[in-house]
Amino acid sequence: MSHHPTAADAASTEAQPPAQRIPLGVRIAVVVFALLIIAGLIYRFIGRSADAHQLERATQRESVPSVIVTLPDVSGSRSEIALPGNTQAFDDTPIYARTSGYIKQWFVDIGQHVTKGQLMATIETPELDEQLAVARADLRSAQADLNLANTTSQRYQNLLKLDSVSKQETDVAVSGAAAKRAVVEAAEANVRRLAQLQSFEKVYAPYSGIVTQRNTDIGDLINAGSSTANNTAKELFHIAAVNELRIFVEVPEVYAPDIHDGDTATLTLDEYPGQVFTGTVARNSGSIDSGSRTLNVEVDVNNRNGKLLPGAYVFVHFKIPEESRRLSIPSNTLLFRAQGLEVGIVRDGHVHLQPITIGRDNGRSVEVATGLSPNDKIILDPSDSLSEGEAVEIANPYAVKR
Repeated sequence: MSHHPTAADAASTEAQPPAQRIPLGVRIAVVVFALLIIAGLIYRFIGRSADAHQLERATQRESVPSVIVTLPDVSGSRSEIALPGNTQAFDDTPIYARTSGYIKQWFVDIGQHVTKGQLMATIETPELDEQLAVARADLRSAQADLNLANTTSQRYQNLLKLDSVSKQETDVAVSGAAAKRAVVEAAEANVRRLAQLQSFEKVYAPYSGIVTQRNTDIGDLINAGSSTANNTAKELFHIAAVNELRIFVEVPEVYAPDIHDGDTATLTLDEYPGQVFTGTVARNSGSIDSGSRTLNVEVDVNNRNGKLLPGAYVFVHFKIPEESRRLSIPSNTLLFRAQGLEVGIVRDGHVHLQPITIGRDNGRSVEVATGLSPNDKIILDPSDSLSEGEAVEIANPYAVKR
């Protein structure tokens, strides 16, 4: 049975309120707020991802070690080596007394130049003087005895001709004269010995030079001889001839064939910056020392101006002829490995361990015979753990451009 709306139903429908609608502005604000939240989340995610990538790149960059490199030095047609040495006086002599006594007077002091034969000191020898006087008296006595013996011998020989004495008595007289002659000769020798010792009361300079030490004073008791284990003799003076100096240089074996007597060598000293002194190779030992593998070379230098002092530390420079162009590298680039001598070369950002052979060792640098080219970038102070193919970064790229 169908139902038809009545007036009551219509009245109730009209009495219900209409449905509420959300304003458009509010809806737009909600959408914008949601978009902002989403954008913030996306930005935060992207920021974290960028930080992660940046951290990863920094970690990778820090994991690649930085190295300092250098290029081989290309030498010219001649090279030079500088070796250390010490200057020595051409003659260096301690002066001892040849007779015992007391220092009466000294005439020279340290730093004073002396000439050959110059009187340096005098020594009082009262005991020696008395011994010489006794020896001369003994000589006179022996000479008197000899004169008497000679007279007796002559008389006996004359009497023997007259058969006034026997042959035996004559032979005794002749032998007695000969014995007295021997006594006289011994006495004369003793007098000469003591007179020679007395002459040593005066101490003279054996050559021209400079007094470097004076170890005595007036009244000192002096013993004859030199200072040894069995002698307590005291050195009086020390003199040195400094007009010419010697420098002994230990030349490495590899350079020995290039050092010849008569060659010119130059000297430099720290106390005379910019000044060069010229010397001459005087001689060499002619043999290689098996312990140091060096040749002992003597260089003589004229020092008449007195600028160089004995005992000074110098560098002696030798010119070494060179037949062809060569490369040299610092010594702190070498790697001593079991397979031989190597250097680390940077190629395309990676390490290549290059075997080399060296020709001459100059101390701070070495000459490379084979294994390198002038444009190789060689690592300075390489780590012992450096390995083939290791990635590295050059810290000084502009310093090695040619």
